[in-house]
Amino acid sequence: MDRNELLSRVRKIEIKTRALSRNIFAGEYHSAFKGRGMSFSEVREYQVGDDVRHIDWNVTARFNRPYVEVYEEERELTVMLLVDVSSSLAFGTRSCYKNEMVTEIAATLAYSAILNNDKIGVVFFSDQIEKYIAPKKGKKHILNIISHLLDFHPEHKGTDIGNAIEFLMRTQRKSCTSFVISDFLDVRDYSHALDIMSRKHDAAAIQVYDKYMSELPAVGLVKVQDAEDGTERYIDTSSRRIRDAHHQHWVERQRVLVDRMNKSNMDLVSVRTDEDYVKALISLFAKRMRP
Repeated sequence: MDRNELLSRVRKIEIKTRALSRNIFAGEYHSAFKGRGMSFSEVREYQVGDDVRHIDWNVTARFNRPYVEVYEEERELTVMLLVDVSSSLAFGTRSCYKNEMVTEIAATLAYSAILNNDKIGVVFFSDQIEKYIAPKKGKKHILNIISHLLDFHPEHKGTDIGNAIEFLMRTQRKSCTSFVISDFLDVRDYSHALDIMSRKHDAAAIQVYDKYMSELPAVGLVKVQDAEDGTERYIDTSSRRIRDAHHQHWVERQRVLVDRMNKSNMDLVSVRTDEDYVKALISLFAKRMRP
């Protein structure tokens, strides 16, 4: 797309996702993704039950009565988005393409991070690492991320989630909050990578999919093409047996995905392209706030 069109689309995404982040997600995000360190907050007078190890002896001596140091959880986080840009995301039969919804979700999370004074970075991945944007703060940084989300052209077509996670582990030495945003159409077993990531980082997964990935319409003979390897074939969608087989394949794929996430203690939400992703994100945040 040309520069004017890109700027116009960036502005539309910015307005929508910034409003969502400020009006809906800011509080939930703050509660769901907590900082892991403690920072000094204030000194106050000792109260019964306070830990004596926190007594500030200098202040105590000055006022001739005990005072304690109060610490609070340090909120600043580094948030990393692992965004799937493989060819299978350029598909949609309902209200939008999968990659369009991925863009809005990623932008909303990015704005939520910035509103909470967190750094935000992005890894664009296919079956290779396509681009890495190091975590920073600021509006200019956010707009740069949105521009890439809207107008990124990957060099490769496949999907390798494990490779993306390994790259994250190499670039983010300190613990961070990470979101894997993908349709998860990866034939490789990336379970080990998930385990390693979830042990070091505060990780969650967001699956974006199209309705026809789970249910084929009965529209007769159709030619379909695998977006990642280019293979083509004809499918007789008027056959109940074929439609049922397609659905069962989806059910089994989802079972494997959910099982992988559960074993790695990672929260997962799935959202269809004709559904409201706001509800999916609120659901994800709610999962993380449960005791």
